[in-house]
Amino acid sequence: MPTFIFLSWLIGVCLAVDVHQTPSAIIRRQGDKVQLVCTHEKTDYTLMQWYQKSPGDQALKRIGHVSYSIVEHEKSFQEHFNITGDLGGETAKNGSLFIDDLKAPEHTAVYYCAASYAH
Repeated sequence: MPTFIFLSWLIGVCLAVDVHQTPSAIIRRQGDKVQLVCTHEKTDYTLMQWYQKSPGDQALKRIGHVSYSIVEHEKSFQEHFNITGDLGGETAKNGSLFIDDLKAPEHTAVYYCAASYAH
């Protein structure tokens, strides 16, 4: 019998800026590849961070970030997670979080993106 994984996420976090994430909730099979997209209109918010909150875990785990077009991942997320995006320029910003080869239960979680100025 196939194993299904539920991924969900909430509205992105950003002061005074609407951050949109799609899709809002998905159910995928183990082994699938998933793309989560985060967008906003604030042209000077060139840093986008991604977080994971697993069921029963009180802490948010930082997956990594993209700043302009530079991507950094936390070591524990390098194997199955990939962050992409180019937040430079004077246009709307978007970035993606890809999860390759979904594993249950470790990838069953709520995922968040947050946007801010790059420091």
